[in-house]
Amino acid sequence: MNATVVPYTLQFARPAGTSRGVYNIRKSWFIVLRDGDRVGVGECAPLPNLSCDDLPNYEELIGHFCRIVERDGGIDLEELRQYPSILFGFETALRDLQSANHIFWDTPFVRGEQGITINGLIWMGTHEYMLQQIGEKVEKGFRCLKLKVGAIDFDEELDLVKRIRQRFAPGDLEIRLDANGGFTPANALARLSDFAKHIIHSIEQPIRAGQIAEMACLAGKSPIPIALDEELIGVNTPSQKQLLLDEVNPHYIILKPSLHGGLIGAQEWINLASEKGIGWWITSALESNVGLNAIAQWCASLGVVVPQGLGTGMLFTNNIASPLYINGQKLMYRNGGEWKLDGIVE
Repeated sequence: MNATVVPYTLQFARPAGTSRGVYNIRKSWFIVLRDGDRVGVGECAPLPNLSCDDLPNYEELIGHFCRIVERDGGIDLEELRQYPSILFGFETALRDLQSANHIFWDTPFVRGEQGITINGLIWMGTHEYMLQQIGEKVEKGFRCLKLKVGAIDFDEELDLVKRIRQRFAPGDLEIRLDANGGFTPANALARLSDFAKHIIHSIEQPIRAGQIAEMACLAGKSPIPIALDEELIGVNTPSQKQLLLDEVNPHYIILKPSLHGGLIGAQEWINLASEKGIGWWITSALESNVGLNAIAQWCASLGVVVPQGLGTGMLFTNNIASPLYINGQKLMYRNGGEWKLDGIVE
């Protein structure tokens, strides 16, 4: 087996704003495995200043594990646990190597018979820009919106939510919030109480990760169900995962395989959460269509029903051409559609 690494820079069509800053580009590294005539491609895409494996020698690490895969023909889960985005790249590249036409699981999704319901993502920006995005998403057919909050003026964010609710009843439109840790333990409960007046489904990571006692307290008192996202980063072993869920007891966890242990680690989170009655859904972490394809196919194999967060592959001007597309509020897979991996697979 031969393994190579191909760096790739994705360009955002519009700046993507969060409480951690604004993204204009997105760096990915593609693992290309070759075994005879078979080729498998996986994507490694850590988020800057967020992923636990966002390291200065990241590309060297991928190369190191490429040599191990060439030697052994597979990966060591325990060795890769501390590098979740690299684990995701290798486990999906190996699965792709064994697949036909990049189809990992035979489901109604990849046969083009059934889409995956997704939420419409509203990026941070000016009040007017966020209102514009909301209008566009609703017009396209989305019935679940996820708003990034915590960076612009709180009263303006609250006004946005109020305007949505004046126009759409909870039964017609679900609102999810994602603060990316933008609130503080001192102001979070008051702000969640204000948002709760407008019937909010959930809020992701209201305060920054690492404040376990404060997050547990907030989860017990919040009028809006709390979902953990960044809190899961770097929690890589089953025992660590169990301890975090026991301590915080959130209402939901949000799973991004690139951040939260690859497909293997994310499945561990699901199993542990399900035992405690904690809900979950899956989302991408701004990967290209290569990573999004793997996540979406895995998601479809789980028989999910609630809206997932898998629409972000359409954000880039130079994404990898694939059978993935969005129809209304569903991510779809065009049966028989073509992949164009020019520049990645020669």
